[in-house]
Parts: sequence; C-alpha cells; structure tokens
Amino acid sequence: MTTPPELAEKDLPPGRHRLLKEHLMTEIRREDQATAKAPARDRWLRPAIAAAAVAAVAATVVIALPSSGGKSTPAASKEATALLSNIALAAEHEKASAVRDDQFVYIESKVGYSEQENDGPARVAPVHEREIWLSVDGTRTGLLEEGRGPNQHQTLEPDTPGNPRNTNYRHLQTLPTDPDKMLDWLHKNSDGGKSADQNTFVLVGDLVSESLLPPDVAAALFRAAAKIPGVVVVADAVDAAGRPGVAVARADSGTREELIFDSRTRQYIGEREVAVEDLDNGLKKGQTTGSSAILRRDVVDKAGQRP
Repeated sequence: MTTPPELAEKDLPPGRHRLLKEHLMTEIRREDQATAKAPARDRWLRPAIAAAAVAAVAATVVIALPSSGGKSTPAASKEATALLSNIALAAEHEKASAVRDDQFVYIESKVGYSEQENDGPARVAPVHEREIWLSVDGTRTGLLEEGRGPNQHQTLEPDTPGNPRNTNYRHLQTLPTDPDKMLDWLHKNSDGGKSADQNTFVLVGDLVSESLLPPDVAAALFRAAAKIPGVVVVADAVDAAGRPGVAVARADSGTREELIFDSRTRQYIGEREVAVEDLDNGLKKGQTTGSSAILRRDVVDKAGQRP
C-alpha cells in the first residue's frame, strides 16, 4: 500500500471544517486532480450536517458523557460498547451487495448544517434534499445533486488510483476486518483540527454515511469505534428527517457528534451534532448545529439514474 499523501489544511476530513462543510462537500472526490487545476476536494465523504432550525436539546438523555475538562478521557462507556457490539452483529448479518465495477452507489438523503460567512455569526441552514452517485470501482465520473447552493448537478471526478483514502466500494472491500487492525487504519487515516480520538470517531461517521460498506468491514468498523475513548450513548437522538433513534456519540471542542441508528434494526440512519457549550461562532449550548438522514442506499447502472 502506498503511503498516504500529505494533505493541506483544505484537504482535511470534513468533520474538521464544520462551518465550511457545505463548500467542502462540493469538492469531495477530486483530491489530487484538483490540486493542480481546481479547488481541492475534501477527501472524506459524509453528508453535510443539517439542522431543522435552532432546536434545543435539553431533554436529550446522554449516558455517561465524559467531562471535557479532565486530563484524560475515559474508555467508551459500557452502554456504548454493548450498543456497538449489537450494531456490528446486525451489520454482519447483512447480505453482501452483488455489484459490478461499472455500476454506481446511489444515496438519497436530507442534509443541512451550520454555515458562516466571513466573520459573521454562524447560522443553521434549512434541511434540503441531496442525491449522490458514486462509482463502484472509483474509475468513473460520479454525480452530486443537491437542493440548494452550489452543489446542484456537480460532477465528481474518479478517485486517484492507489490513494488509501479512497471510499469507493472496491477499495472499502480491502479494509481490515479485524477490529484492532481497523482501529489502526482509522488512526493512520484520520487527522484534522480536533483531538486524535475525535478525528478517528468522525472518520467512522464519514465512512458509514455516504458509502456502501461490505458487511464484514462495517462490523469491524463498529467494533473499532467501541475502542475509541470517550464514546457514549445518546438514548433519544433524532435525525434530519425527524426519525428517532439511539446514537453513539463523542464530545469534543464544544460539540457532540452523534451517529444515529434505528433502535430496532440497528441500521445507521443519520447523524446529529449538538453544541454542548456556547461556541465562538455564535451558536449556543443546546442547539442542534447539524444533522443528516439517509433515506435510501442502493446500486444503479449509471450516474443520474434513480432506483
């Protein structure tokens, strides 16, 4: 495996650039080509964070949320470890997708997130539709359709061959299926502006959102997430479509990142981010600063085709 290229700040995973996420999301799959001829793409692909307005979440039940003021972060809570074990078991029982190299992974979602212009206060953008078509083997041009802003009818360049950060299905099939080796891979391939553990947790969300994970890889990913210090359970999370679920979450730098799963099937349904303290950008403690909802994930024969 080739050594990952050094990434400039603008190429960091999208979780590192919360207030710039929408603009970065328009550039996700052109990382290396864009360096020479266009604005660089952010490598990791995840739904843009959405919020259904500035919503208070004072009633949210957070189990064993660690204090951000301590010198060391405790291990993942017992509740989170048990939940992620169940999620991994559910993933293992999923049927592996029979896909051809020339096909595309189609994902329909609702997204929205906080945005900020210049030095003005951040605001939470309205939830809007998002559709994306991703080449199964990474060699074909994909497509992004988003209901607002600059992301309408955006072509997505093929992946750069040999890049270990590629998220096409064929490359994801090569990732470790052992949880410890998966955790090592996550540590090596996550970086950004927050703590190393938070970067790793955000990368878990990046991989599970806008991609198609092979069942054995998904199971290893969730078991690896249980090994990240500071991971807890949020018992009453809600995604961008208003669907309730249970989340595994981690707080860092004033915000809590929640990966939401269906309470019955344990399938991933979306994410939410909540301010756990007043933020420098003007967002207040208790606000939902973003969320997403995965509505459909399928495989189609060409970019632009809907199931």
